[in-house]
Parts: sequence; C-alpha cells; structure tokens
Amino acid sequence: SLTVEQAQNVIAMLTMDGPRAVERIRAISEAGRAYKNDPALFALALAFAVGDAATRGAASAALPAVARTGTHLFTFLEYVQSMRGWGRGLRRAVAGWYNALPMDMLAYQVTKYAQRNGWTHRDALRLSHPKTADAERNALFAYIAGKGSLPESDVTPWAYLHAVTHASEPALSLKALCALIREHRLPREVIPSERLACPQVWEALLEQMPMTALMRNLATLARIGLIAPLSSGTATVVEQLNNGERLRKARIHPLQILAALKTYAQGKGIRGQQQWTPVQPVLDALDGAFYRTFDHVLPTGKRILLAVDCSGSMDGGAIGGVTGLTPRIGAAALALVTTAVEPHAALVGFTAGAYASRFGSYGCGLQPLAISPRQRLDSVINTMTAVPFGGTDCALPMVWALQQRLPVDAFVILTDSETWAGAIHPAEALAEYRRKMGIPARLIVVGMTSNGFSIGDPMDAGTLNVVGFSPDVPALMNDFIRGTL
Repeated sequence: SLTVEQAQNVIAMLTMDGPRAVERIRAISEAGRAYKNDPALFALALAFAVGDAATRGAASAALPAVARTGTHLFTFLEYVQSMRGWGRGLRRAVAGWYNALPMDMLAYQVTKYAQRNGWTHRDALRLSHPKTADAERNALFAYIAGKGSLPESDVTPWAYLHAVTHASEPALSLKALCALIREHRLPREVIPSERLACPQVWEALLEQMPMTALMRNLATLARIGLIAPLSSGTATVVEQLNNGERLRKARIHPLQILAALKTYAQGKGIRGQQQWTPVQPVLDALDGAFYRTFDHVLPTGKRILLAVDCSGSMDGGAIGGVTGLTPRIGAAALALVTTAVEPHAALVGFTAGAYASRFGSYGCGLQPLAISPRQRLDSVINTMTAVPFGGTDCALPMVWALQQRLPVDAFVILTDSETWAGAIHPAEALAEYRRKMGIPARLIVVGMTSNGFSIGDPMDAGTLNVVGFSPDVPALMNDFIRGTL
C-alpha cells in the first residue's frame, strides 16, 4: 500500500517538473542514499511511462547512471515493460546503456549479471538494436546476442571472455583456475558452483573482490577458514573495510554494514545450521566502516536529549526490508552515531508510564541508557535488546525533562511511530516545555519505518520529521539543530 501511495507522489512530481524529478532520482541513486537501488529504478521507469518528451529525454540520459549494473538494467526493464510498450525512446535509452559502457566493463557486466527475472542481455539487445560505427563493439554485441563466435584474441575484452569460458571447463586444474581468477579479475558468478567449495578459489576471489560482494560473503569466508585469527585473509578483509574511499565508491549503505555486522557477530546464519567463529579485528573493522558510511558530521555544541523508544513494537518490522534489522537495532545504531560526535548529548530509553516500576525513582517509563560512544556497535545492539519494554509514550522525554528542569536545546526521538499513549500529545508536551523553560527547543522525530504516521507536528517550524535510515540523516539532524537547515 505504501508503494502505491508513494508512486502517486512520484507521478505528481514527474507531471509538475519531470526533468527536475529525474535529476533527483539520479542524484539519490548515484549517492547511494537508499539501501536498495530498486526504488530509483522504479521511479525512473515511471518517468518513461508518464513523462512528457522532455522528461523521457532526461530519463534516457539518466539510465546509465541509475542502472549501473546488468541486474539494475534487468530490474528497470521489468518495471518499465509492465507500464508501457517498447517505443523508439525506450529502445534508444537501452541501446545507449550498452553503448555507454567501456568494452571491458560491458564484457564484465554481461557475464557477472547474465540474467534476472527471465531477462538476459540477448533479450535486451534484440529489443533495443544498438548501433555503432565501432566494429569491435558490434562484434561484441553479436557475440552477446548469440550471432557471432568468440574470436581468438588476447585483446580485452576477448581475453576476459575466453577466461570465463575456460573457467567452466571441468578438466581445468585448480591451480589454473585460480590463476585465471587473478589475471582476469573473474567474479564469483562465473565460477562453477562445485569449485566454490575450495578455499583456494575464494582466496583468489578475495584479492579483488568488490566491496558489496565482500560484505555478502563474510560468513562464507569465515566458514571455509580464510577469515581466521592472524590469517592473511583476515588482514585483506580488514584492510578493505578500513578503506573509506572504497566504501564511498562502492556506495556502501550503513544498513549493509549493520546487516553484515549483526550476521557476522552472531556466528551463525539466520537460516540453516551454518556456524563460524567471529574474529575480533573483522568486528572492529566493520564497526569502523559503519561510521565511515555516514556523511561527515561536526558537533553542534548544543544540549541534546536522545530518547530511544523501547516499546514492544520496536522489535517488529524491518528497516529497509532487511531481515533481522528491527527498528530497535536501527535506533541504537543511529543513537550511537550521534553520541559519538556530540559532547553534550544524553541518552535515555522510554516506554509508557504504566511501566514506571521497572525504572526505579524516575517516576515514569524512562531511564538513562548505559551506552558509551566508545562501545562497539554490536555491544550497543546487545544492550538495547536487553532493555525492558512496554507501550509507547513519546511525550515522556519532554515531560521528564521539564520535571527535572533539564535545559535541552533539541529533543531527538528515535521510534517506529506506531502510536503514542499518555495524557498529553508529544507536540503539546514540547510546547509546554518551551513555555515553562523559556528555551526554543527543537524536536526531531526519526521514524525507523514508514507507516504514514508521525508524532511530530509538521506545521511546527521547530520540528523535523525523518522517515527511514540513510547516510545523510546525522548531517541533516545536525543542520536542523544548529538552525542552518
């Protein structure tokens, strides 16, 4: 239902100013602001389906930037074909995707991402009919479409494609296969599945493994023994995770790190019986990588009360559709990012007032959280998971601060925004705090999941509502607290 609702919003923006909307789609996708690229591909497909000529032209030009891999292209084609037919503009856009890629990258894409959802590159080429004056590129198109043979040549991309072919030969020795992987940077997807049981193969793949693939395969690397105490594999993994530039170029989203850290740290898969022993340097490197994926944030110097919703609903749902990443975990992670840079931030957890007996002398369902910015992320997650929880009263942070006469410049409430319970609405509690304390305190409400509801007043210029989890949220919050947004 949320997809349908938001699609109507996208259509409205495309109708109002299509080229500007397409530029925003491209910018969000290129910056890696979203955990998944599929929503950007869906929105771009809408631009082709409902946009005017200028909008479709902008969408055509943006396609290579938004659909950066073969899988992205196939996902886009699946979306757009469900909305419209193959007209001249769409053919030109898809042909432009194939013509825009350098030859070696094109060969890599068509082998690493060979098919998805029934789509193949042969299908896309036969529908788009790309034309070029480059005889070498035309020959590659013909080979991909099944209309040409692989020439005997040691020139890229032909040498790479020959290596892919040789890699699938059953008689090829393990040593020769590893040599092919190293020399031609062969991806895991072109290696026969039976060979992926060999640690030597993974060792060769690890040397030049893309960052996203590294995150996805940490458990496998641990199970086969490449990630182990004092091993060269561990050193390689740690070196890559500590490389902020590689993280940026790979568009690694904080949720990818968070998911990888949670899975790797628990030493067992969510499904199945596979187990491994986590290695401390990798845990530390993942922890550091998490912070590097956020935009650089400077301390505001303001007095900030960070209030984390500890109600039962925070253990339901999933951030970004990631299995196991509940709103409780996301709130813990975002709270840690903030407290790590803010010298005057206090962190509390809250539930409904009916749970006051759990929290001693505070007289309400609120308690300080024993979390230090020097703690590792997985340790904070464990602490948050152990916090007693009940109902939701999002007014409590303001009510409690007023009771304690605490001078607060900004309240930051991290919640799933399911509901609110209590004698006073959070917006009213904020207004009362401002009036009685004489402080124009600001309020930021961060909803970990989208449900169409927020406890923050959207008409209050001193209130910021945020939904979701993206790398720019801490910087956005920082600007709003300082009044520069």
